[in-house]
Amino acid sequence: MVQQKYLYLMSLPFVIWVVIFSYVPIWGWLMAFQNYKPRNGILDQEWVGFKHFIELFSDERFYLVLRNTLAMSTMGLIVSFTVPVIFALLLNELRQQFFKRTIQTIAYLPHFVSWVVVSGIVTKMLSTDGGAVNELLMSLNLIDQPIQFMAKGEWFWGIVTVADAWKETGWNTIIFLAAMSGIDPELYEASTVDGAGRFRKMWHITLPGIRTTFMVLFILSIGHLISIGFEKQFLLMNPLVIDYAEVLDLYALNYGINLSRYSYGTAIGIFNSVVSIILVFLANFIYKKVTKESVI
Repeated sequence: MVQQKYLYLMSLPFVIWVVIFSYVPIWGWLMAFQNYKPRNGILDQEWVGFKHFIELFSDERFYLVLRNTLAMSTMGLIVSFTVPVIFALLLNELRQQFFKRTIQTIAYLPHFVSWVVVSGIVTKMLSTDGGAVNELLMSLNLIDQPIQFMAKGEWFWGIVTVADAWKETGWNTIIFLAAMSGIDPELYEASTVDGAGRFRKMWHITLPGIRTTFMVLFILSIGHLISIGFEKQFLLMNPLVIDYAEVLDLYALNYGINLSRYSYGTAIGIFNSVVSIILVFLANFIYKKVTKESVI
């Protein structure tokens, strides 16, 4: 600590931030075991034990919402890793630096666009009244009349996944490109001498070279399978698709906070946190068994 005191000092503000915003709020978990009323102090509440958890696991709506959450998060997890890795591989093969940087910049831009704007763009493109997608399909004679994409619940998961991929693919490639830049160039030179083509180099050199980075990000992302947020779903959903769009965070908002059932909402939050921790350790355990390496 004495030798690296400056590094510890540099990290101190971030440690304080994590303690304040990630550990101090855990004190509020006591509400899940109470009938919390804001007019009383947190220790002056009626204690009810596991009443809210029993109510949560007895609610059929909870399992419907859990299904939606797992479905959209799993689809998003698969797409958010496969597409950025493929895109990063293709960018890494570009030799014209100006063209490469231009493509990177264009791909990064959607990340900085608010989900409010993105949801408006998606809704307009899929609209039956002059929507670009319907107009294209009709011009190709693939359909006879516009399709109401936003009214079909079974399509909602795919729409959210594609919209999220468009928005975040460019941003997610940054860390993979950084990992690729750390691969020894002599490996590529040796493979060229051995007659390997571009695809062979990608398969046998580039992908193994970023495996550790990929697995670290993948395992950490598995921990967010349950806590995927609610912005995309909240902005894109409508009453016709609510049974496919509502996720756990929206469930906590609608049936917890909006109804002043703070204890019930806290119970949902604890469920999210516990499941996320279990998923991270389970994924790391499997990875350690298979590769003899550990991320945590």
